[in-house]
Amino acid sequence: MELVPANNPFSTRRTRPGAIAFRFEDGEEAGTVVERLRSNEWWGQIVGPHGSGKSTLLATLLPALEAAGRRVQLIALHEGERRLPLVKDAWRGLSASTQIIVDGYEQLGPFARWSLTRRCRRCGCGLLVTTHRDLGLPTIWTMNPRLELAKDLVRDLLPPGDETIADRDIESAWHARHGNLREALFDLYDLFEQRQPEGREA
Repeated sequence: MELVPANNPFSTRRTRPGAIAFRFEDGEEAGTVVERLRSNEWWGQIVGPHGSGKSTLLATLLPALEAAGRRVQLIALHEGERRLPLVKDAWRGLSASTQIIVDGYEQLGPFARWSLTRRCRRCGCGLLVTTHRDLGLPTIWTMNPRLELAKDLVRDLLPPGDETIADRDIESAWHARHGNLREALFDLYDLFEQRQPEGREA
């Protein structure tokens, strides 16, 4: 009998920023975070370690920012990227309603960060960044990755009744990756694949 292919619930298309919503706690929501940014004249930073959900939070905030009248320009920096990939002409259309967002801001060198903040202030536009450490902008959110939150996320990703991944597996991946949720999900992807019946198509 031919086995029915099963999609891995931890595949990148299911766990990438935007595919799953950020999990707020303590009565917070996207709108309250945007209001916090507004109160800081649209300048702020989201601070947290690798794999803690900063990019996911950004993806969740985008619709709320646009609903607040912000014209978003998102710049996602790749690892080791020390300069902004913006061309000179890109600055001509910036205005007070523009919201520059830089995901991975800490990768920029000091001069690149200074140049960016100077340009934003001259154009009057807002600046929101994600960073691993405090880099001097008003902090609008500090990531607080927790094991219980990771368990809730994994339970939601798994199909109803699927027991391929147990709580002990989540705990093991979480501790092995020192609380890096993104890396823990990669490990659970591999574990899920290993536990599938032989002959199953990927």
